[in-house]
Amino acid sequence: MPPPLNRGLLVLVLVLGSVGAALEFMAQTNSATDLLNVLLVVVDDLRPSLGCYGDKLVKSPNIDQLASRSLLFQNAFAQQAVCAPSRVSFLTGRRPDTTRLYDFNSYWRVHAGNFSTIPQYFKENGYVTMSVGKVFHPGISSNHSDDFPYSWSFPPYHPSSEKYENTKTCKGQDGKLHANLLCPVDVEDVPEGTLPDKQSTEQAIQLLGKMKTSGSPFFLAVGYHKPHIPFRYPKEFQKLYPLENISLAPDPEVPDGLPPVAYNPWMDIRQREDVQSLNISVPYGPIPVDFQRRIRQSYFASVSYVDAQIGHLLSALDALQLASSTIVVFTSDHGWALGEHGEWAKYSNFDVTTRVPLMFYVPGRTAALPEAGEKLFPYLDPFDSISEPMVPGRQTTDLVELLSLFPTLAGLAGLQVPPRCPIPSFHVGLCREGKNLLKHFRSHQLEEGPYVPANPRESVAYSQYPRPADFPQWNSDKPSLKDIKVMGYSIRTIDYRYTVWVSFSPDEFLANFSDIHAGELYFVDSDPLQDHNMYNYSHSEEFPLPFTP
Repeated sequence: MPPPLNRGLLVLVLVLGSVGAALEFMAQTNSATDLLNVLLVVVDDLRPSLGCYGDKLVKSPNIDQLASRSLLFQNAFAQQAVCAPSRVSFLTGRRPDTTRLYDFNSYWRVHAGNFSTIPQYFKENGYVTMSVGKVFHPGISSNHSDDFPYSWSFPPYHPSSEKYENTKTCKGQDGKLHANLLCPVDVEDVPEGTLPDKQSTEQAIQLLGKMKTSGSPFFLAVGYHKPHIPFRYPKEFQKLYPLENISLAPDPEVPDGLPPVAYNPWMDIRQREDVQSLNISVPYGPIPVDFQRRIRQSYFASVSYVDAQIGHLLSALDALQLASSTIVVFTSDHGWALGEHGEWAKYSNFDVTTRVPLMFYVPGRTAALPEAGEKLFPYLDPFDSISEPMVPGRQTTDLVELLSLFPTLAGLAGLQVPPRCPIPSFHVGLCREGKNLLKHFRSHQLEEGPYVPANPRESVAYSQYPRPADFPQWNSDKPSLKDIKVMGYSIRTIDYRYTVWVSFSPDEFLANFSDIHAGELYFVDSDPLQDHNMYNYSHSEEFPLPFTP
């Protein structure tokens, strides 16, 4: 059975209808501690197209500023490149094969096991836990409640304007409103005169203010919608990226050696009115070159828009004098292809869709504690000219997985780190499958000694993606569980990415590694974009397969 609900708190919320009342209640029941607070920022569909990751085009000054005071992981990977499975995976610390969620249509507590989540664990250890925006994926995969009441101290907040995201609010060249992919808007003209991410920022800042007053340790997760499609953002951000400055993807063609099962036909983009009008052939396209540039322009503009929202949020953390007592974690659920390999979405095992930004600011550990009156995160306007982005304070190139969020956050906050999961672990409520990354936070000044990098060939990250067939079809991107026939298991090391596509039984949740449908092998040093599949050249004693299921 799920853990018992704090019924006193729930009654208080329901009767008084007040978050403030709930926080007051929590302040009375939780004595003041020296526990560090946690601010977890999750951005939807964000690849590491940021200044702090070396992108010279994208303007992301506020995220770069956070990186300058953080430990940044250059090679962090999601476990499945689609929203609901990835979020359930890293929020429970379990792989998709354990949560048994590969689509959007089941709730892991019923379908796979009553697994604890990161916010649930913090809640059970005396924290007030709060969710703003898209943290869990809404719908069945989070029990239509964002996993409330188990994960959160009171019902999660969703911005009222998010219901307009996929409606006809985009003004086309004909002057009419459409449901387009590209949707720069005048904010004052859209329904409610606002956008979801602006509302989420405002709500999160209000909650920070209440928590400052309450004195209770808190875990606040803020999920931003952009740059998820449609690219609906304030149109002024488009000015940051003149079309003449936008290049195409360096490898915009479908690679000759790409197995058909590995390709995703980006069907969700094809459903948008402006894309439909292009009459693009299925499944491979291509999209006209001028429209490719416009997609990339709007993606980058959406990133800068989100950067501004995060800047306001971190500036408020400063103003409330919470920066010296709050861990800030910044990441994404997965990446997004912007024309690489001829693809325009996530839904694959390539680096461009599985690699994510990941950084941790830990007061006094990754950066010195602020002096009285000092601001660590002053708001930086993306429209101000900035010659060079700020570099990360510290960084590591070791390969890590988003699964590691659970044990790492627990350890950084001073909580007991949950144990590693046994095999199998379907009936174990509290354990984690990800590695603890605390060793990366060591410094010469700390008693435990300096961090010694791992043997790079022992550093690996796993990802997977399901397909309904060996060739691209209408549901290749997002197959329902019952339709999954093939699973692509991928291992990324410092040297290569290796993927095998094998038969999969959705009834038994079992992969048959003796029935290989296709394979991929890319060498990172010589082929960083993963365009040259060497799998068919690897079946020899001189060149053995590196994958062991």
